[in-house]
Amino acid sequence: MKYENNLPQYNTNKKEQLSKEEQEEYEKIKETIIQQQINNKELKIIPQEINELINEKTSNTDKIINKLNDDLRGYGKIDVLLKDDNLEEIMIIGNNKPVYTYHRTKGMMITDIKLNENEIKQSINKIANYIQRKIDKQTPILDARLPDGSRVNATIPPITADGPTLTIRKFKKNQLTIFDLIRSNTFNTYLSAFLWVAIDGLNVRPSNTIIAGGTGSGKTTTLNTLSSFIPSNERIITIEDTLELQIPQEHLIRTETRPPNIENKGEINMDVLLKNTLRQRPDRIIIGEVRSNEAVTLFTALNTGHSGMGTLHANSTQETINRLLNPPMNVPQIMLNSLDFIIMQNRMYHPEKGPLRRITEVAEVVGIENNRVQLNKIFEYDFNTDKINYVAISSNALTQISKMKGISYKSLMNEIDQREKYLLKHSNNEKIDVYEAKKIINKYYHTSNF
Repeated sequence: MKYENNLPQYNTNKKEQLSKEEQEEYEKIKETIIQQQINNKELKIIPQEINELINEKTSNTDKIINKLNDDLRGYGKIDVLLKDDNLEEIMIIGNNKPVYTYHRTKGMMITDIKLNENEIKQSINKIANYIQRKIDKQTPILDARLPDGSRVNATIPPITADGPTLTIRKFKKNQLTIFDLIRSNTFNTYLSAFLWVAIDGLNVRPSNTIIAGGTGSGKTTTLNTLSSFIPSNERIITIEDTLELQIPQEHLIRTETRPPNIENKGEINMDVLLKNTLRQRPDRIIIGEVRSNEAVTLFTALNTGHSGMGTLHANSTQETINRLLNPPMNVPQIMLNSLDFIIMQNRMYHPEKGPLRRITEVAEVVGIENNRVQLNKIFEYDFNTDKINYVAISSNALTQISKMKGISYKSLMNEIDQREKYLLKHSNNEKIDVYEAKKIINKYYHTSNF
């Protein structure tokens, strides 16, 4: 059965397909000289040697060499998609079905690429070999990452009835900075300056922060971006299921969970990593995504003086609280007092501007009353104007920072104004990378009174 869709088309420059005879020659060559070195990064395809191996002289040597290069150095037909930095996601859904992709500005698109079952399996097996894991009928799910950090999920029958599938969430080659998010209107300069003061805490009281939102809303990008506000003298330890964060900090330890082996042994989960992290004297703990019993360990750490940040799947600030309080997280309600801010981020569609990612709310936890966690809304997004506005009278977290710093609340708000002007001065420069952004932020401290 054929289905019609109105998705925009993503067209690639298709390479000429191999003939039946050329495909046979290709398979022979791959089996004889290359299969043993499939993960050798130094592997070179030498045309003269390939010519000598080809028995069928009518074959087009160039086409065979191009396919060898595509399949052994890259990932075959989808290489062109992996090289496009405008794509966020690549979705292979089965045998001889169109490959879908999610474009950063155009949204979901359908490509002119189709892969047969062998081609999909070849890509999956190459990824599995790279990370030294197996995918077979006993373990038909693979979570992995590519050398560039892109996140991968693969499945094979019997759990996917229509054949193997492959989903790749790509990372931009050049990570976004706070200045990029200001230009794209995900943040405005005042919100950025506010969070800068909250996160560095004027070196006396860093705020503990959760970034919540739905799938693909940009939580990890925001977490990565806000980490540039962490003072350079701090020791940061990150904990992730799959390494995604790229924090421009010298004193940094990155940790990653490990799934159980084929005998269901050797698993190292986030809770184990977090407990180990607490023995490593971190100044700041960053968790890629809080989702299970590691939440109790995290909030125990926050209540004993550690500072932390992380992301969580939720659709509102109240839902964030509910998820933390209920299974499988089960954080005791009294512990939530250690959480300062919840930053809500959403992906939405604007009829004129297309797909958008926006910070839609910033709220702070201000206490517990009548057995209910109380929230103070600090910023709120207005869809009609596409702006986020400061709506609070004051902030408890900033009040505590000003008291511990020995300055007035007004002086602290003036500092936010100064930082806003500083960010605005640099926000039009599109050539700033994450490391240059960190330098710019560090440079501010040479002129600040704090």
